[in-house]
Amino acid sequence: MSNPRTFQIQEISGHPGPIPGLGTRREEEVCKYIDVTTCIGCKACEVACVEWNDHPFRETTFDDTYQTMPSTEWNYWNLIKFVEHERDGNLMWLMRKDQCMHCEDPGCLRACPADGAIIKYQNGIVDFQQENCIGCGYCISGCPFDIPKFNPKTNKVFKCTLCSDRVGQGLEPACIKACPTGCLHFGTKSDMVQIARTRATQLQKESGFANAGVYDPQSIGGTHVIYVLHDITQPELYGGLPANPVIPPSYTVWKWLAKPTGLLLAGLGLFAVFFHRLTVGPKMPQPEDKPVVTHHPDVVEATREEKP
Repeated sequence: MSNPRTFQIQEISGHPGPIPGLGTRREEEVCKYIDVTTCIGCKACEVACVEWNDHPFRETTFDDTYQTMPSTEWNYWNLIKFVEHERDGNLMWLMRKDQCMHCEDPGCLRACPADGAIIKYQNGIVDFQQENCIGCGYCISGCPFDIPKFNPKTNKVFKCTLCSDRVGQGLEPACIKACPTGCLHFGTKSDMVQIARTRATQLQKESGFANAGVYDPQSIGGTHVIYVLHDITQPELYGGLPANPVIPPSYTVWKWLAKPTGLLLAGLGLFAVFFHRLTVGPKMPQPEDKPVVTHHPDVVEATREEKP
């Protein structure tokens, strides 16, 4: 793969015109495959993510679980969620790697009004360009997975980039490089889906998980981070993974209704100003009338008496 700066751009947030260079090059769609059934919760992926992205190590939050902190943060993009689940009278861990899903139809990009703040490449990576971020937070509310996080000091929003800098150099993401059990894989979307389906079939036939399946929600066009779950019918068990993620309409309606309406009204206003200029002409300053000086009779008489 080429450098991330030369990735073919597919969509740009808040961009009204055509996409620069659209269709000039073809790229393979990339995908990260996560097999939660083989995750041991070692958190090596968490450390690798922090180190590669040069984030400061922060204090963890203890809440009676092995989970590092309650949720991802603006400088902590990758988190292993620990969930205790009882199945057939036995206690089992449901551990899921929580991060940006890099949706095919990203809600963050749909909601973002800033031109160029969020970019989706044709290989599926959804990247943030913080220099263009205006800090409105719409992307946070537009994401069905609650992933983008706000930095109050810089007023910018951050999230996982799927290590676009590494991918651009032909390397796999840092978290995958660090995983010791092989539960993380990276490659083309078609290859990863095939591997995931094979694993799900194996779990159904050999491990007694009849409902095992691949999490790749089509309600948002699929994702470029997919899971193999023990029970695909209950993804909510895995740390609140939504069964049917959708983009909130309230955060996208402005693009197809409110924004065009506002632009239309602004255009009508400019036309009205132009029409007034042509028909009436510019508003010129009016000459001021000179004040008329009047004298009271008593004042005039007094003035005459003072003269020698």
